[in-house]
Amino acid sequence: MKTIFKTILCSIILFNINTVNAQKIIPLYNAEIPNSKAAPNKEKSEVGKDGILRISNVSIPTLSIYSPDKSSDKGTAVIICPGGGYKILAASHEGEDVAKELNKWGITAFVLKYRIPNDTIMPDKSTGPLQDAQRAIQLVRERAEEWNIDPQKIGIMGFSAGGHLAASASTRFNEILIENPKNTSLRPDFSILIYPVISFMDGITHRGSRENLMGKNPDPRVLKKYSNELTAGPQTPPAFLVHAGDDASVPVKNSIVYYEALLKHKIYSHMIIYPNGGHGFGMKNKTSTVQWMNQLKDWINDSRVL
Repeated sequence: MKTIFKTILCSIILFNINTVNAQKIIPLYNAEIPNSKAAPNKEKSEVGKDGILRISNVSIPTLSIYSPDKSSDKGTAVIICPGGGYKILAASHEGEDVAKELNKWGITAFVLKYRIPNDTIMPDKSTGPLQDAQRAIQLVRERAEEWNIDPQKIGIMGFSAGGHLAASASTRFNEILIENPKNTSLRPDFSILIYPVISFMDGITHRGSRENLMGKNPDPRVLKKYSNELTAGPQTPPAFLVHAGDDASVPVKNSIVYYEALLKHKIYSHMIIYPNGGHGFGMKNKTSTVQWMNQLKDWINDSRVL
């Protein structure tokens, strides 16, 4: 037990070094991490020449909490899932930077450092990230009063593969993968999906994300379960989607098929498709004067969302 605690503590300290502006970082789980194997902590953080912080080999998940000024606090929370193809976490421009901007809007932000799928640390690597997303929603909802959050105003946001995770949390919330003794709702109240991987079906998916999560030869029947356009239903929360038409990594069709599924179920949503911008542009698409963050701010305040 002492060894496990020291490992968790070291992981939190390492993450804190790279996110010094986070107000607080907490372990995602209070006790044993579900669906985990005893293994050395090989987590690594690097800042590339592009200035992006990338975290790899995550085996001990955490939440970094960013709180707004009390004078502007609106009681809304957003849990942010950075992208990285289920291989790394792009923790700065798809994590910390976004959290700080949301704070300016009076929103409490939580950056989720979710586990990277790996057979050496998990018996079932395909469920690990979703377990962490569900636990993040559970934790924020159960401690909402402590963080001055309305428990019915908790959204989830994801970029690229983090978008797949956020969409999975939005469509599979009744598939409870963690202990939930209080029967806390694991359904996010809204989702924000930025150039997301939505589908795992051939011809549309981002193959790297699919292989990293499920291996090279997944059961075709299981792929449908991980294709969020097929699992969306009447209770799927409203979604705000952003994509670029020239995205060569994650085809824009991912966002389109999810939006169409939401329309089918009469879920209020909004989609922005840029002609250009490629993949991974974060909060600012430099090819356009139309900035999606401005539209997102208005969308969150729409009574049809919350």
